[in-house]
Amino acid sequence: MNPEYVIYYLIVINFITFAAYGSDKAKAERGKSRTSEQDLLFYALIGGTPAAYAARELFRHKTRKQPFSNRLHMIAMAQLVGVVFLGVLFV
Repeated sequence: MNPEYVIYYLIVINFITFAAYGSDKAKAERGKSRTSEQDLLFYALIGGTPAAYAARELFRHKTRKQPFSNRLHMIAMAQLVGVVFLGVLFV
């Protein structure tokens, strides 16, 4: 796989993730139908973790929900371990 495509993918998925968190926060404030926590975590899982953390901080969204926070932290740790593993494997 071309590394350039990976970078483009990560930019797009992080933009989508950030928008999803912002949209969910706006919906929560208006009492509208929400984006599921499962979907928000899935966006992080497929590469949107940086945007998930940034959006949580900027929008003050999902910061006090402990099960959600724990799951997001677990996703981030698994991704970090994966990146370190791949770095060791291919360097």
